[in-house]
Amino acid sequence: MTVPASVPTPAKAAPKISFVSLGCPKALVDSERILTHLRAEGYELARRHDGADVVIVNTCGFLDSAKAESLSAIGEAMAENGRVIVTGCMGAQPEEIREKYPNLLAVTGPQAYESVVAAVHEAVPPAHDPFLDLVPPQGVKLTPRHYAYLKISEGCNNRCTFCIIPSLRGDLVSRPAGDVLREAEKLVRAGVKELLVVSQDTSAYGVDIRYATSPWRDREVRAKFYDLSAELGELGAWVRMHYVYPYPHVDDVIPLMAEGKILPYLDMPLQHASPSVLKRMRRPGNQEKQLERIRRWRETCPDLAIRSTFIVGFPGETEAEFEELLTWIREAKLERVGCFEYEPVGGAVANELGDPVPPEIKAERKRRFMEAQQGVSIRLQKARVGKRLPVIIDEANGGIAKGRSKYDAPEIDGNVHVTSRRPLRVGDIVTVKIERADAYDLYGSAV
Repeated sequence: MTVPASVPTPAKAAPKISFVSLGCPKALVDSERILTHLRAEGYELARRHDGADVVIVNTCGFLDSAKAESLSAIGEAMAENGRVIVTGCMGAQPEEIREKYPNLLAVTGPQAYESVVAAVHEAVPPAHDPFLDLVPPQGVKLTPRHYAYLKISEGCNNRCTFCIIPSLRGDLVSRPAGDVLREAEKLVRAGVKELLVVSQDTSAYGVDIRYATSPWRDREVRAKFYDLSAELGELGAWVRMHYVYPYPHVDDVIPLMAEGKILPYLDMPLQHASPSVLKRMRRPGNQEKQLERIRRWRETCPDLAIRSTFIVGFPGETEAEFEELLTWIREAKLERVGCFEYEPVGGAVANELGDPVPPEIKAERKRRFMEAQQGVSIRLQKARVGKRLPVIIDEANGGIAKGRSKYDAPEIDGNVHVTSRRPLRVGDIVTVKIERADAYDLYGSAV
């Protein structure tokens, strides 16, 4: 049958993808890249598994608890839909996934964007309409419109005994500085007010490519932590640095914070303070030098806020080693601190160390650690009462809002609870007079 020229051919319905993204912000960026590619090809995003043509689950495989969460998400997708593609860190070791769910459409590892897209094409071919502009210039984002994660590298050259990230994601691979800056510029033009710089080892950025230069605007920019920080600081957005190891060259970036070019905030995963534990972890072990470095940083930038994470109950950790950690945390006076009980990770070297710490002692040490840190946090928080701070608004309901100061990253740090005589909007940056504080949050009025 011939269709008359005057009768339009019915448009083919766009295939729908349901997506689950688990794990860290770096995995979230991977998810955004996959979705941006698929949206460019005409795929639509479904809100429910049972209304989708295929489900993609981006997994986390760092800890056993994360693997359990990933397997649960896969099982839920299989039960509600049955056509499931698995990717992400856990996909680098597919045997465990396939053993439990043998009927998956495909299993791919982390950063395997092309493999994921190919699997989607095989499951449900695209119905791309080349006359539609399906993707905004900044790509598809899974974060709120006013902030975005900016990933500057993949992989890691460190070999910490408790970590399997290098075996999952490989060695450090840095993006050219020009590419990073162009992406950041697009995000800011699209309305992003805060750029959260992430990687596995942010301060090692560029070492794998010998800090090679690349074109940006009218000049060449080195792929180096300082150079990238300085250029990002010129884009007019808040710039927040995550996963920064305390290498000596980090000293050079602190003046940029003091000048207001980038936020006075360092997310610095220290993990422990006892030299003997750090040695077993294969981490830098001279915490006296770290204390002195932090003191110098605060002399340069008194406003500096440092967040860190620590592990208690690492194999062989003695009471004396734990006390070293408590003493250090009281002296360091870090603004934001997280504490985790050591959890064995399949394939990690630490599993071979033996001498495990009993669960009840790990739990008790975590409690003592958090009590010590809470005393530090309350004093630091109360010191902000009476000050006026810029606050970025994350949630708003008329004159009642919740946001974050420059000392707080989304989802992991504290909040600022704001009252205002005028309605506030998500993404606004407002000045707030701090009126009271607790160990984690601040409370104040917009001025």
